[in-house]
Amino acid sequence: MTQLMAPWSRVSFTVLDILLVALIIYEVLVMIRGTRAAPMLAGLAAVAAAFYLARIGELVTLNWLVSHLLPYVVFALIVVFQSEIRHVLSDVGRRVSFLRGSAVEGDSYDDIVLAANLFSQHQTGALMVIEREIGLRTYIESGVAMDARLSYDLLATIFRPSAPLHDGAVIIQKDRLAAAACFLPLSMNPVLSTQMGTRHRAGIGITEETDAIAVIVSEESGAISMAVGGKIERDLTVEQLREHLSTELQRYMSPVALPTVVAQNDESDGGLRAEAPMSADRDSDSEMERPL
Repeated sequence: MTQLMAPWSRVSFTVLDILLVALIIYEVLVMIRGTRAAPMLAGLAAVAAAFYLARIGELVTLNWLVSHLLPYVVFALIVVFQSEIRHVLSDVGRRVSFLRGSAVEGDSYDDIVLAANLFSQHQTGALMVIEREIGLRTYIESGVAMDARLSYDLLATIFRPSAPLHDGAVIIQKDRLAAAACFLPLSMNPVLSTQMGTRHRAGIGITEETDAIAVIVSEESGAISMAVGGKIERDLTVEQLREHLSTELQRYMSPVALPTVVAQNDESDGGLRAEAPMSADRDSDSEMERPL
């Protein structure tokens, strides 16, 4: 009986081995699809095919060159694909952490949605980055330290056009606003549209390097975008932004009343004011305004 089971055991392990290798190759191809690594990998395959044909054709000089350069190819690949390798490893680590059953914080990010809605209405440029598993300390140190509780009013004040910290990005850690006016790496992905400005490329760039989430509001059109994993979704509605954040942060974000724009003639505040959501226990005739 044992002798009969042995061949089947070897076959099972062989099939498992093939499936695991196929899964790894598939995951790598999915991760590099649409990034700058895809054309680079195609070029590398073309060079490898040329060297293989040279070896078959017994081209002595080219074979000598390949045999002496081959030991350094691995180090060259690490240097060329360092960004993609880092992204793959961080993604694997995040999945392992999720399988361990990491606790989901109950922090609310509704203030980000409210602020994005306000910026969109007034066509105010903004870039908000949410830290997840991979720390953003390097980028936090490039800006102005805040360490303040995340709030709608604080975001609205920071990205006010006349504010000294409106340029750059804000980085959010859990329910804290860690820093403002932060410098982020720009995406060099050649597939991106040339119409994307520095703010959008910075939002995509930070998500290529880390697992962070970037919420971007265009200064030209007021369109809301969200970048995750080096990919960007543009022209999102406020409800779509809330749903996407809820999905990425793996928790439910309850809908909240959005502030409505109130026209102001006073130019001292830059003309950016929004009427805050009315609470249920207030008189219906009362009004409450939240200045930027």
